[in-house]
Amino acid sequence: MNRIDRLAAILIQLQSKRVVKAQEIADKFSISLRTVYRDVKALEEGGVPVIGEAGSGYTLMEGYRLPPVMFSQEEATALLTASKLVQSKTDAGIRKHFQSALDKIRAVLRYPEKDHLEGIDAHIAVMNHPAIQYQSNEELWLQQILHAIAGSELIEIEYTSIEKNEKSKRRLEPVGIYYLGTHWHLIAWCHLRNDYRNFRTDRIGRLKATGEKTNQQHPPLQSFIEKMSRQEKDLTKVVIDVNPEIVKYLGEQKYYHGYIQEEPAGDMIRMTFLAASLTGLARWFMLFGDHARIIEPLEMNILVTDIAKAILDTLAAAGKHKEGR
Repeated sequence: MNRIDRLAAILIQLQSKRVVKAQEIADKFSISLRTVYRDVKALEEGGVPVIGEAGSGYTLMEGYRLPPVMFSQEEATALLTASKLVQSKTDAGIRKHFQSALDKIRAVLRYPEKDHLEGIDAHIAVMNHPAIQYQSNEELWLQQILHAIAGSELIEIEYTSIEKNEKSKRRLEPVGIYYLGTHWHLIAWCHLRNDYRNFRTDRIGRLKATGEKTNQQHPPLQSFIEKMSRQEKDLTKVVIDVNPEIVKYLGEQKYYHGYIQEEPAGDMIRMTFLAASLTGLARWFMLFGDHARIIEPLEMNILVTDIAKAILDTLAAAGKHKEGR
């Protein structure tokens, strides 16, 4: 990247945040801090009102705006592709605001890029497999949750638990959201449990913004994700293929056994579990085992075989007992 392009990119970066640290600029463009200082000075000499805040970083004078940004064809295509994922994997509120933002971006595109997007729009799609139970994406409360996180505000929710299918009211301090498998999840400090809890957003029946501020400092979302990853190392990964006609009858029971995700696998549905008890999962598997097969681990196959043999031995013994009467 030549210096002119870098200066333009730094200007965009300065407008993207309230305060940008010199080290952030240096890291993004792989340049030294000395070069950052020279580039910022060049922007100032060019009439850009950059304000240096001691110990904080750089900010642009309030009210200063860049002229419309020009997007390359590749950047425009990437945004269109992202929009398809947003439409499929988020809720009505996020979709509405993303579409508004995309319309504004389209408005500043040059005619060749506009024509390019119109030409490929119908050729990009995100499909959900009909046999997999995806979250309802009409109301996932994502916008409200993120607003509360940004404002350090408490929220109140009505939540239906996965394990017992029971409703409860919770006061939460939201930390962050993440997408796993087929669902959005919220990590939050729960006042009822006095601990951090994981909530699936599609199981939130009602959400109320309290307007109350919280001064409690929470660990970053990434620390919770890393903790979950460490915990998963103590669990056993189990992968099974199940007949699609059977999957819909498994219901909430799969969550008791460490269900993580599912995806199409030919004419079957491949389900992944992180099991705390292989024996427990093996016994549950036998309820529908004639419509499924174990992909991994081998130990799971051995367990199911041993349980099946034990059942046959018990039945045989019972039969002999009846004959002896």
